[in-house]
Amino acid sequence: MILSPETLTVALVALLIDAAIGWPDALYRRISHPVVWIGALIAWLDRRLNRGGHKIMRGALAVAVTLGVAIAPTMLLVRLLGDLPLGPFLLGVLAWPLVAARSLHDHVAAVARPLQQGDMAQARQAAAMIVGRDLSDDPAPIARAALESLAENSSDGIIAPLFWAAMAGLPGIAAYKAINTLDSMIGHMSPRHALFGRVAARLDDVVNLPASRLTGALFVLASGSRRAFRVMWRDARRHRSPNAGWPEAAMAGALDIRLSGPRSYHGIESVEPWLNPAASDPDAADLGRGLTLYRRMVLLAGLGLVLLLLA
Repeated sequence: MILSPETLTVALVALLIDAAIGWPDALYRRISHPVVWIGALIAWLDRRLNRGGHKIMRGALAVAVTLGVAIAPTMLLVRLLGDLPLGPFLLGVLAWPLVAARSLHDHVAAVARPLQQGDMAQARQAAAMIVGRDLSDDPAPIARAALESLAENSSDGIIAPLFWAAMAGLPGIAAYKAINTLDSMIGHMSPRHALFGRVAARLDDVVNLPASRLTGALFVLASGSRRAFRVMWRDARRHRSPNAGWPEAAMAGALDIRLSGPRSYHGIESVEPWLNPAASDPDAADLGRGLTLYRRMVLLAGLGLVLLLLA
Protein backbone atom coordinates (compact mmCIF):
# COMPACT_ATOMS: atom_id res chain seq x y z
CA MET A 1 0.00 0.00 0.00
CA ILE A 2 1.44 3.37 -1.06
CA LEU A 3 -0.47 6.56 -0.21
CA SER A 4 -3.90 5.03 -0.59
CA PRO A 5 -7.02 6.60 0.93
CA GLU A 6 -6.99 3.79 3.48
CA THR A 7 -3.43 4.40 4.69
CA LEU A 8 -3.89 8.18 4.69
CA THR A 9 -7.00 7.70 6.84
CA VAL A 10 -4.99 5.59 9.29
CA ALA A 11 -2.39 8.36 9.63
CA LEU A 12 -4.93 11.17 9.93
CA VAL A 13 -7.12 9.40 12.51
CA ALA A 14 -4.07 8.52 14.62
CA LEU A 15 -2.88 12.13 14.60
CA LEU A 16 -6.30 13.60 15.40
CA ILE A 17 -6.91 11.31 18.37
CA ASP A 18 -3.41 11.81 19.75
CA ALA A 19 -3.54 15.60 19.36
CA ALA A 20 -6.90 15.65 21.14
CA ILE A 21 -6.22 13.39 24.13
CA GLY A 22 -2.69 11.99 23.97
CA TRP A 23 -2.27 8.69 25.79
CA PRO A 24 -4.32 9.06 29.01
CA ASP A 25 -2.66 8.24 32.32
CA ALA A 26 -5.54 5.96 33.28
CA LEU A 27 -5.02 3.94 30.13
CA TYR A 28 -1.27 3.78 30.74
CA ARG A 29 -1.82 2.50 34.28
CA ARG A 30 -4.20 -0.16 33.00
CA ILE A 31 -2.38 -1.50 29.92
CA SER A 32 0.92 0.46 29.77
CA HIS A 33 1.82 1.44 26.18
CA PRO A 34 2.71 -0.45 22.97
CA VAL A 35 6.20 1.11 22.89
CA VAL A 36 6.76 -0.21 26.43
CA TRP A 37 5.76 -3.67 25.22
CA ILE A 38 8.22 -3.43 22.33
CA GLY A 39 10.88 -2.17 24.73
CA ALA A 40 10.37 -5.16 27.02
CA LEU A 41 10.91 -7.52 24.10
CA ILE A 42 14.08 -5.67 23.04
CA ALA A 43 15.44 -5.75 26.59
CA TRP A 44 14.84 -9.52 26.74
CA LEU A 45 16.56 -10.03 23.37
CA ASP A 46 19.47 -7.89 24.55
CA ARG A 47 19.92 -10.09 27.61
CA ARG A 48 19.62 -13.33 25.65
CA LEU A 49 21.56 -12.54 22.47
CA ASN A 50 24.10 -9.86 23.35
CA ARG A 51 26.84 -12.24 24.45
CA GLY A 52 29.71 -14.18 22.93
CA GLY A 53 30.92 -13.61 19.38
CA HIS A 54 29.23 -12.55 16.12
CA LYS A 55 27.53 -9.65 17.85
CA ILE A 56 26.57 -7.84 14.66
CA MET A 57 24.74 -10.94 13.43
CA ARG A 58 23.14 -11.44 16.82
CA GLY A 59 21.99 -7.82 16.78
CA ALA A 60 20.56 -8.30 13.30
CA LEU A 61 18.61 -11.29 14.62
CA ALA A 62 17.23 -9.14 17.46
CA VAL A 63 16.09 -6.58 14.87
CA ALA A 64 14.43 -9.28 12.75
CA VAL A 65 12.60 -10.81 15.71
CA THR A 66 11.38 -7.42 16.95
CA LEU A 67 10.13 -6.43 13.51
CA GLY A 68 8.39 -9.77 13.07
CA VAL A 69 6.60 -9.44 16.39
CA ALA A 70 5.56 -5.87 15.57
CA ILE A 71 4.45 -6.43 11.99
CA ALA A 72 2.76 -9.86 12.02
CA PRO A 73 -0.22 -8.99 14.27
CA THR A 74 -0.78 -5.66 12.51
CA MET A 75 -0.95 -7.39 9.13
CA LEU A 76 -3.50 -9.80 10.56
CA LEU A 77 -5.53 -6.85 11.86
CA VAL A 78 -5.43 -5.25 8.40
CA ARG A 79 -6.81 -8.46 6.89
CA LEU A 80 -9.55 -8.68 9.53
CA LEU A 81 -10.57 -5.01 9.61
CA GLY A 82 -9.35 -3.43 6.39
CA ASP A 83 -12.37 -4.29 4.24
CA LEU A 84 -14.99 -3.26 6.81
CA PRO A 85 -16.85 0.01 6.15
CA LEU A 86 -15.02 1.67 9.06
CA GLY A 87 -11.91 -0.48 8.72
CA PRO A 88 -9.39 2.32 8.03
CA PHE A 89 -10.83 4.34 10.93
CA LEU A 90 -10.49 1.37 13.28
CA LEU A 91 -6.92 0.79 12.11
CA GLY A 92 -6.24 4.47 12.75
CA VAL A 93 -7.49 4.07 16.31
CA LEU A 94 -5.05 1.18 16.74
CA ALA A 95 -2.24 3.35 15.32
CA TRP A 96 -3.09 6.23 17.68
CA PRO A 97 -0.68 5.31 20.53
CA LEU A 98 2.24 5.23 18.07
CA VAL A 99 2.04 9.01 17.47
CA ALA A 100 3.39 11.26 20.22
CA ALA A 101 2.32 14.78 19.26
CA ARG A 102 0.50 15.57 22.51
CA SER A 103 3.03 14.01 24.89
CA LEU A 104 6.00 15.75 23.23
CA HIS A 105 4.27 19.11 23.57
CA ASP A 106 3.37 18.45 27.20
CA HIS A 107 6.89 17.35 28.14
CA VAL A 108 8.49 20.45 26.63
CA ALA A 109 5.78 22.71 28.07
CA ALA A 110 6.66 21.27 31.49
CA VAL A 111 10.14 22.75 30.97
CA ALA A 112 8.90 26.06 29.59
CA ARG A 113 6.55 26.93 32.46
CA PRO A 114 9.06 26.88 35.34
CA LEU A 115 11.75 28.38 33.09
CA GLN A 116 9.51 31.37 32.38
CA GLN A 117 8.80 31.68 36.11
CA GLY A 118 12.50 31.61 37.02
CA ASP A 119 12.29 28.25 38.82
CA MET A 120 15.54 26.81 37.50
CA ALA A 121 15.51 23.71 39.69
CA GLN A 122 12.08 22.63 38.45
CA ALA A 123 12.96 23.49 34.85
CA ARG A 124 16.18 21.46 35.06
CA GLN A 125 14.29 18.51 36.57
CA ALA A 126 11.67 18.63 33.80
CA ALA A 127 14.37 18.88 31.12
CA ALA A 128 16.16 15.86 32.59
CA MET A 129 13.04 13.82 31.76
CA ILE A 130 13.55 14.37 28.02
CA VAL A 131 17.35 14.72 27.56
CA GLY A 132 20.31 12.74 28.87
CA ARG A 133 22.92 15.51 29.00
CA ASP A 134 24.25 17.25 32.11
CA LEU A 135 22.32 20.44 32.94
CA SER A 136 23.05 23.35 35.27
CA ASP A 137 20.70 26.04 36.58
CA ASP A 138 21.62 28.32 33.67
CA PRO A 139 18.45 28.97 31.63
CA ALA A 140 20.20 28.98 28.22
CA PRO A 141 21.39 25.32 28.24
CA ILE A 142 18.01 24.20 29.60
CA ALA A 143 16.11 26.06 26.86
CA ARG A 144 18.56 24.78 24.23
CA ALA A 145 18.20 21.17 25.36
CA ALA A 146 14.39 21.39 25.36
CA LEU A 147 14.27 23.00 21.91
CA GLU A 148 16.64 20.42 20.43
CA SER A 149 14.51 17.63 21.88
CA LEU A 150 11.36 19.30 20.53
CA ALA A 151 12.84 19.60 17.04
CA GLU A 152 14.41 16.13 16.82
CA ASN A 153 11.44 14.32 18.33
CA SER A 154 9.07 16.16 16.01
CA SER A 155 10.56 13.94 13.34
CA ASP A 156 11.02 10.72 15.36
CA GLY A 157 7.77 10.95 17.32
CA ILE A 158 5.32 12.52 14.87
CA ILE A 159 6.26 13.06 11.24
CA ALA A 160 8.13 9.77 10.74
CA PRO A 161 5.31 7.64 12.24
CA LEU A 162 2.75 9.53 10.16
CA PHE A 163 4.90 9.17 7.04
CA TRP A 164 5.16 5.41 7.41
CA ALA A 165 1.49 5.11 8.34
CA ALA A 166 0.59 7.02 5.17
CA MET A 167 2.90 4.78 3.14
CA ALA A 168 2.00 1.38 4.62
CA GLY A 169 -0.85 1.77 7.10
CA LEU A 170 -0.81 0.12 10.52
CA PRO A 171 2.06 -2.29 9.67
CA GLY A 172 4.15 0.65 8.47
CA ILE A 173 3.80 2.69 11.63
CA ALA A 174 4.30 -0.39 13.83
CA ALA A 175 7.49 -1.31 11.97
CA TYR A 176 8.79 2.25 12.27
CA LYS A 177 8.17 2.42 16.03
CA ALA A 178 9.87 -0.94 16.49
CA ILE A 179 12.96 0.30 14.61
CA ASN A 180 13.00 3.60 16.47
CA THR A 181 12.71 1.85 19.83
CA LEU A 182 15.48 -0.57 18.86
CA ASP A 183 17.72 2.39 18.05
CA SER A 184 16.97 4.17 21.32
CA MET A 185 17.69 1.06 23.38
CA ILE A 186 20.58 -0.66 21.61
CA GLY A 187 21.61 1.61 18.73
CA HIS A 188 24.20 3.69 20.59
CA MET A 189 27.98 3.52 20.79
CA SER A 190 28.34 2.19 24.32
CA PRO A 191 30.83 -0.68 24.75
CA ARG A 192 27.94 -3.11 25.19
CA HIS A 193 26.01 -2.05 22.07
CA ALA A 194 28.60 -0.72 19.60
CA LEU A 195 28.45 -3.99 17.63
CA PHE A 196 25.18 -5.54 18.78
CA GLY A 197 23.20 -2.37 17.97
CA ARG A 198 24.91 -1.50 14.69
CA VAL A 199 22.17 -2.86 12.42
CA ALA A 200 19.47 -1.17 14.50
CA ALA A 201 21.27 2.18 14.33
CA ARG A 202 21.85 2.01 10.57
CA LEU A 203 18.27 0.93 9.90
CA ASP A 204 16.95 3.79 12.02
CA ASP A 205 19.05 6.26 10.01
CA VAL A 206 17.53 4.94 6.78
CA VAL A 207 13.86 4.97 7.85
CA ASN A 208 14.18 8.45 9.35
CA LEU A 209 15.84 10.01 6.31
CA PRO A 210 12.69 11.13 4.41
CA ALA A 211 10.76 12.25 7.49
CA SER A 212 13.63 14.32 8.92
CA ARG A 213 13.83 16.39 5.73
CA LEU A 214 10.05 16.67 5.64
CA THR A 215 9.97 17.83 9.27
CA GLY A 216 12.55 20.50 8.52
CA ALA A 217 10.49 21.67 5.54
CA LEU A 218 7.35 21.80 7.68
CA PHE A 219 9.13 23.94 10.29
CA VAL A 220 10.25 26.27 7.50
CA LEU A 221 6.69 26.54 6.18
CA ALA A 222 5.24 26.99 9.65
CA SER A 223 7.67 29.83 10.36
CA GLY A 224 7.21 31.56 7.00
CA SER A 225 10.88 32.49 7.32
CA ARG A 226 13.45 32.47 4.54
CA ARG A 227 16.13 32.47 7.22
CA ALA A 228 14.83 29.12 8.49
CA PHE A 229 15.35 27.59 5.06
CA ARG A 230 18.82 29.15 4.62
CA VAL A 231 20.04 27.92 8.01
CA MET A 232 18.56 24.46 7.49
CA TRP A 233 20.14 24.08 4.05
CA ARG A 234 23.51 25.40 5.22
CA ASP A 235 23.87 23.78 8.65
CA ALA A 236 21.81 20.56 8.72
CA ARG A 237 24.68 18.42 7.46
CA ARG A 238 27.01 19.70 10.18
CA HIS A 239 25.02 17.87 12.86
CA ARG A 240 26.43 14.64 14.29
CA SER A 241 23.24 12.84 13.20
CA PRO A 242 22.44 12.40 9.49
CA ASN A 243 18.81 13.21 10.25
CA ALA A 244 18.37 15.30 13.40
CA GLY A 245 20.20 18.28 11.92
CA TRP A 246 17.37 19.05 9.50
CA PRO A 247 14.56 19.86 11.98
CA GLU A 248 17.03 21.33 14.50
CA ALA A 249 18.64 23.67 11.96
CA ALA A 250 15.22 24.70 10.65
CA MET A 251 14.09 25.55 14.18
CA ALA A 252 17.33 27.41 14.91
CA GLY A 253 16.83 29.55 11.82
CA ALA A 254 13.13 30.10 12.43
CA LEU A 255 13.73 31.35 15.99
CA ASP A 256 17.08 33.03 15.15
CA ILE A 257 18.92 31.16 17.91
CA ARG A 258 21.83 28.75 17.96
CA LEU A 259 21.34 25.08 18.75
CA SER A 260 23.48 21.95 19.13
CA GLY A 261 27.02 22.92 20.20
CA PRO A 262 29.11 21.58 23.09
CA ARG A 263 27.49 19.64 25.92
CA SER A 264 28.53 17.02 28.46
CA TYR A 265 27.21 13.59 29.40
CA HIS A 266 28.04 12.29 32.88
CA GLY A 267 30.88 14.77 33.11
CA ILE A 268 32.40 13.88 29.72
CA GLU A 269 32.53 16.80 27.29
CA SER A 270 31.11 16.27 23.81
CA VAL A 271 32.19 18.93 21.31
CA GLU A 272 29.51 19.38 18.66
CA PRO A 273 29.30 22.10 15.98
CA TRP A 274 26.76 24.87 16.37
CA LEU A 275 23.72 25.21 14.14
CA ASN A 276 23.17 28.88 13.23
CA PRO A 277 26.37 29.78 15.13
CA ALA A 278 26.17 33.56 14.69
CA ALA A 279 22.88 33.76 16.64
CA SER A 280 22.48 34.01 20.42
CA ASP A 281 21.58 31.28 22.92
CA PRO A 282 17.86 30.62 23.44
CA ASP A 283 16.00 31.77 26.54
CA ALA A 284 12.62 31.05 28.15
CA ALA A 285 10.77 33.24 25.64
CA ASP A 286 12.37 31.36 22.76
CA LEU A 287 11.20 28.07 24.23
CA GLY A 288 7.64 29.41 24.25
CA ARG A 289 8.06 30.54 20.64
CA GLY A 290 9.37 27.09 19.77
CA LEU A 291 6.24 25.47 21.17
CA THR A 292 4.09 27.83 19.09
CA LEU A 293 6.09 26.91 16.00
CA TYR A 294 5.69 23.23 16.86
CA ARG A 295 1.90 23.54 17.10
CA ARG A 296 1.81 25.21 13.69
CA MET A 297 3.98 22.46 12.24
CA VAL A 298 1.68 19.72 13.56
CA LEU A 299 -1.33 21.59 12.16
CA LEU A 300 0.37 21.79 8.77
CA ALA A 301 1.09 18.06 8.89
CA GLY A 302 -2.58 17.35 9.58
CA LEU A 303 -3.71 19.68 6.80
CA GLY A 304 -1.29 17.98 4.45
CA LEU A 305 -2.84 14.60 5.21
CA VAL A 306 -6.32 16.02 4.61
CA LEU A 307 -5.28 17.48 1.25
CA LEU A 308 -3.68 14.21 0.18
CA LEU A 309 -6.79 12.32 1.22
CA LEU A 310 -9.05 14.67 -0.74
CA ALA A 311 -6.78 14.37 -3.77
